[in-house]
Amino acid sequence: MRVTGRPTASHLRICSALCALALSGSAGSAQDLPQTLSEAARIAAETPFLGNPRGAGGDPQTSVAQPDTSAKPSANLTTSIEEQLGSEGDPGGLRRYLQQRGIAYSFTYIGESFLNARGGSRRGGIYEGRLDVQFDADLDKLLGWPDASIHANLYQIHGTGFSRYYVNNFITVSAIEALPASRLYELWFEQRLFDNQLSLRIGQLASDTEFAVSQTGTLFINSTFGWPNIMAVILPSGGPIYPLATPGVRAKYVPNKNLSLQVGVFNGDPAGPARFDNDPDPQRRNRTGTNFRTNDPALVVAEAAYAYGLEAYDNIEPGTVTLGGWYHFGRFNSPRYDEAGRSLADPASTGIGRRFRGNSGLYAMIDQTVYREPDDPNDGASVFVRVSSSPADRNLLDFYVDAGIGYKGLLPGRSDDTVGIAFALSQVSGSARGFDTDTIFLTGVPGPRRSSEAVLEATYQAVLGPGITLQPDFQYVFRPGGGIADPRDPGGRRLRNAAVFGLRATIRY
Repeated sequence: MRVTGRPTASHLRICSALCALALSGSAGSAQDLPQTLSEAARIAAETPFLGNPRGAGGDPQTSVAQPDTSAKPSANLTTSIEEQLGSEGDPGGLRRYLQQRGIAYSFTYIGESFLNARGGSRRGGIYEGRLDVQFDADLDKLLGWPDASIHANLYQIHGTGFSRYYVNNFITVSAIEALPASRLYELWFEQRLFDNQLSLRIGQLASDTEFAVSQTGTLFINSTFGWPNIMAVILPSGGPIYPLATPGVRAKYVPNKNLSLQVGVFNGDPAGPARFDNDPDPQRRNRTGTNFRTNDPALVVAEAAYAYGLEAYDNIEPGTVTLGGWYHFGRFNSPRYDEAGRSLADPASTGIGRRFRGNSGLYAMIDQTVYREPDDPNDGASVFVRVSSSPADRNLLDFYVDAGIGYKGLLPGRSDDTVGIAFALSQVSGSARGFDTDTIFLTGVPGPRRSSEAVLEATYQAVLGPGITLQPDFQYVFRPGGGIADPRDPGGRRLRNAAVFGLRATIRY
């Protein structure tokens, strides 16, 4: 290959890719040269994952196995079917016209089917889907307001919730499962200051877009690999996570590209408390996402993340270590005792749990690239591990752990595909287990004692083209509901472990 004139960045990337192919032994003979050149051009055209600022959660990408598409709110999707449609991809040039003036929009549709082949509360299958409409405005281009932006996204959710009706578990099988509705999710204003080192957001916010995010975990369909299940279960109304955001303020400080510090203050209950005169389901108490509640006790989430190995010359594979915690200023009930210290299973009890002031939790995570293919540094394997804990005396769950591995480009000729396997476990707290023991002892009626729930997921995301993916999935749910009794079994035996088969399709414009 002869380059005339001054070499461009594209030329240099192609040369670099050719060198990598040659060193790895993939270049082959002279007959293979056209294929080698084509492969080098493909690698050079890819956006290098290392240092990509659009990692899931808004931090630099350090996971080589971060997938092309994801249903997790923290995912930053960039591909679009517009690239495949040619001149039909932007009818009338409207999208280009708006982008030049600082306005961008996208439509992402996710459709999926699941079959419960055994176990759970009943066998059967469902279809569910979600249309995500996103809107972003760069106020510098639009109004001459430097370093300011507006973001909004809306959901149209339809179909039948699989975990709710078929498995009866609390580690929700799908990240898009929610009651059918058309609802607002996030709507915020952001101002960046001090050369983008500090950013402030205010408006309707969700915590699962930026906090406790594993870039590798966004591959998986189960919701817990986005926002950890322990926090979704014990926070009022599930906390400010999909599908319920809430008014709040978030500040993020990035002194350098390696370190980020952020804190969010949210209204602590996005749907408001359940009372005798309203619906017990928070999604029905806030049907459209427009309650905009501001008078509930606050939830504070804080996090520090350190990314390393971001430079090509660093003698370590890239990764991110994250430490975080949260505190809720509301009141929480004991799962076991009333105010007098009697078990709630005791007929003499008031039936109202002892009240505790406040609730809290800690979490830690590592997201680590462990292998990159020598001939294509954008392909390889990443792993993640997260742990979280909360007080046992006021919560249903007190410990959570998950871990997984993803590999991008495992199969020959499928460089954009990602395969992965992950495991998560939520432990029922000692107080909740004690209540089960008390119930058996005081009533004399035998029954199961809850212990923990776990899920094992294996998935493969196939990229059919820019903006289009197909993802077969398998999940095995151990002890649904922590080991609760099967309501359809007169003998009161536990729900059986569930075997779930799924298929998800995603298309983005």
